[in-house]
Amino acid sequence: MCGIVGFTGKRKVIADLILGLTALQHRGQDAAGIVTFKDTFRIKKGLGLVNDVFKEKHLSRLKGKIGIGHVRYTTHGTNDVGNAQPIVTNYPFGIAMVHNGNVTNFVEMNKALYHDYHVLPASTNDLEIILYTFAAELEKKDLAHITPQDIMAAARATQERVEGAYSVIAVIANHGLLAFTDPHGIRPLILGRKATDKGWVFGLASETVVFDHLGYEVMRDLQPGEILYIENGEDIYRMDGYRAEQKFCVFEYIYFAREDTQLHDTLVAGKRVRMGMQLAKKIQAAGLEPDIVIDVPTSGYFAASGLAEALGIPHHRGLVKSNYIGRSFISPKQSEREAIVKRKLNPIKNTIKGKKLVVVDDSIVRGTTSKRIVALLREAGAEEIYFASAAPPITHPCIYGIDMSVRTELIAANKSIEEIRAYIGADALFYNAPEDFAHIFDGFSYCDACFTGDYPTEQAEAVVEEIEKERLRFER
Repeated sequence: MCGIVGFTGKRKVIADLILGLTALQHRGQDAAGIVTFKDTFRIKKGLGLVNDVFKEKHLSRLKGKIGIGHVRYTTHGTNDVGNAQPIVTNYPFGIAMVHNGNVTNFVEMNKALYHDYHVLPASTNDLEIILYTFAAELEKKDLAHITPQDIMAAARATQERVEGAYSVIAVIANHGLLAFTDPHGIRPLILGRKATDKGWVFGLASETVVFDHLGYEVMRDLQPGEILYIENGEDIYRMDGYRAEQKFCVFEYIYFAREDTQLHDTLVAGKRVRMGMQLAKKIQAAGLEPDIVIDVPTSGYFAASGLAEALGIPHHRGLVKSNYIGRSFISPKQSEREAIVKRKLNPIKNTIKGKKLVVVDDSIVRGTTSKRIVALLREAGAEEIYFASAAPPITHPCIYGIDMSVRTELIAANKSIEEIRAYIGADALFYNAPEDFAHIFDGFSYCDACFTGDYPTEQAEAVVEEIEKERLRFER
């Protein structure tokens, strides 16, 4: 999972790119990068947060009225600057590209690039698979008289060959800005625009919060397999590309997207409130009478508020989170995740001492955070602790770009709910169920493979095995 932005229009875009990436910082903390185009590609990328990578001097160097940016959360390949995005190629003419997602037929396509197109990728970043496949398809066109239809046709041919989850934005040198999604629309991508004294500026971003920060009008979400091309910052072309049934990632609503983002015309916070209300029914059925509800900040807040409202009891802040420590879920190593959990949360003892608590978190993936939270609350004097997960038990690895790729790390894949309760030390444990989500999302088609094992793409089990082998190889 990463965050991507792209802008094109009749004025410089570097400020929008930097501010846009800052709004998406929660989607990736490992690396950040930007490329703009004016006569030539101008690129800057590095490891760390957006504010660490970009300084004032880069505002003048990264010139151009078209550009793309990326914040990286490592799920495929190593965490080094060579794998940071954007990636640029001069073949067959200049193309710069970013993506959010995960290519599931990486090994197959890596071989095909070499044998079919005589291209040897320079990194382990799966973006190269998309970039060079697209470049090879584009080379088949009449490059001297390239048209928007030619460019979009090359994107469609890429969709037909590259499997997995991906939202893509690319700069085509001296031509325009291209965007497309995978056939199932697993990863988000949203189109926006802003009127200026020089004309429209068009933007593409992973979340609507980017446009909120920049004063853009949100136009719409891209649909599964859709292809958009904005020529010279003015004319928009679209194509229904290679399309299958929509399977939007449900974890965007549970955890990854910011709560003030709208995805497919639905406010993320609203869905989280409904998850909490559904959990309340389970606590009532168990006959428990908690005193207060507290959330695990910050992604558990809205589920906790919905649960408290449904139970008719107070929702208090019982844990304080340091804003200067990263998200433990997206840290690449287990040792780092454990260290972050110990440093980032502190209980408010006067709030929780002697109380029967419902503690609401967005999910329980490895159990690392949950166990530590229960211990903190015990030490602070909680009488009883009922732990509630907005997400159902995560029993299957995600192969589409969320760091849940190893079965042995998924506590619900290896333990029963009662065993998990005992492991984390809670007095009671509650989950929403996959069938609860069908009610919460009311006809919206989403991917819930991490709960059910129902993967929308082919050969998923083989992909899981390959990802697990790769993880073990890089962690040695």
